[in-house]
Amino acid sequence: MKTAYNEMYATDGSVRENYRNYADWLSATPEEVIVRKREAADIAFHRAGITFAVYGETNSQERLIPFDIVPRIIPAREWTRLEQGLRQRVRALNAFLHDIYHGQEILKAGRIPARQVLGNSQFRQEMVGVDVPENIYAHIAGVDLVRADHGSQLGEYYVLEDNLRTPSGVSYMLENRKMMMRLFPDLFSGQKIAPVEHYPDLLLNNLRSVAPEGVTNPNVVVLTPGQYNSAYFEHAFLAQQMGVELVDGNDLFVKNETVYMRTTEGPLRVDVIYRRIDDDFLDPLTFNKTSMLGVPGLFSAYRAGNVTLANAVGTGIADDKAIYIHVPEMIRFYCSEEPILANVPTWELSKPDDQAYVLAHLPELVVKEVHGSGGYGMLVGPTSTKNEINLFRDKILANPDHYIAQPTLALSTCPTFVESGVAPRHIDLRPYVLSGKDITMVPGGLTRVALKEGSLVVNSSQGGGTKDTWVLEGDN
Repeated sequence: MKTAYNEMYATDGSVRENYRNYADWLSATPEEVIVRKREAADIAFHRAGITFAVYGETNSQERLIPFDIVPRIIPAREWTRLEQGLRQRVRALNAFLHDIYHGQEILKAGRIPARQVLGNSQFRQEMVGVDVPENIYAHIAGVDLVRADHGSQLGEYYVLEDNLRTPSGVSYMLENRKMMMRLFPDLFSGQKIAPVEHYPDLLLNNLRSVAPEGVTNPNVVVLTPGQYNSAYFEHAFLAQQMGVELVDGNDLFVKNETVYMRTTEGPLRVDVIYRRIDDDFLDPLTFNKTSMLGVPGLFSAYRAGNVTLANAVGTGIADDKAIYIHVPEMIRFYCSEEPILANVPTWELSKPDDQAYVLAHLPELVVKEVHGSGGYGMLVGPTSTKNEINLFRDKILANPDHYIAQPTLALSTCPTFVESGVAPRHIDLRPYVLSGKDITMVPGGLTRVALKEGSLVVNSSQGGGTKDTWVLEGDN
């Protein structure tokens, strides 16, 4: 694998301009001070209950998400381009979602194979012809970006995934910033770092802006599957920060195609639901009949236009990895523009030529399930055993439509405090893009870090950690 782009240090060992102030501070700060600060951060996160379940661990207990005190720092001009690209991409994805559930013009034009959409398990036939406020389906998108060297492009940003169903992690972005400001106020006083703490206000305003027609003072709630969900901390955190009710399915009921919340003072109408429950479990009368998490009749109220669901039912089709391949074409089709942010080069294993190439180069590539998430169901060729590669070869041959493949990119690294000291670790970035009457976002996002040496898997569900993300204001 190629040498990764180092966010802090240039190839000659010099400190990059955006890290200069931080590097000066770090060199002047005694190691014992850093150790104490790291311990203080762990204690604070533990007291706040900021935990995550790591699936597959034998004890299945929740644990702290490791937090690293070396920030990821992005210059203003770099963020400006990323923001433009993210706005363009999410605008096209929303247009695509509206189109496939209405006129299906992109399919009729042959720009995307119809079978890949209409035959996809994430395509919801129940949503065909359903109108949603402002034609917005992906109200909250968490777009995963990686910075990597590929061909002649050095340190270029690529979109790795579009997370449109129930993107998570924003609470860690906010708590990471709060922790850094508490532990290192001198760092923030010495330079202009764009704020992120207004995200809950942006989110609430965004949700209120897509309330059903005629509703002037919408009642917003956060719908959680319950306290045993791995991201329950985030559900409770966001409800508290927005000043809205956190509810589960038992707190809501539907009458006359209208959703109500049970309260001590009687039923209260609900107009917007920020749902953190997958489509299948939202309404047992329409979807999974065994679901105990959803609200019977919710989809009928939704179809009638009496409640807004964020994100909309059926958004999963647009962040399926088989559809990801076609997002650049969506941008050209709906926006009449060239993509600002490129996809990672991707092989589609349902195509014979792509499949033949991938099978011949499995030890060099990353192979992913098209419906997979969280770093599961994938093969990282360079770090896999011969037996693991052969098993994956059999899976591909049995169901080629279920997989895509990508080159093993040398994801950028950022210095990170690990047991052996400060060492480079691979990172990605998940900015959060809010779509309503306008498209808004806070500068930065959640930086995730692969804590194991050489690992490219940054997901918290598999032991990854997080960093605060600083976007510098001004000409940096």
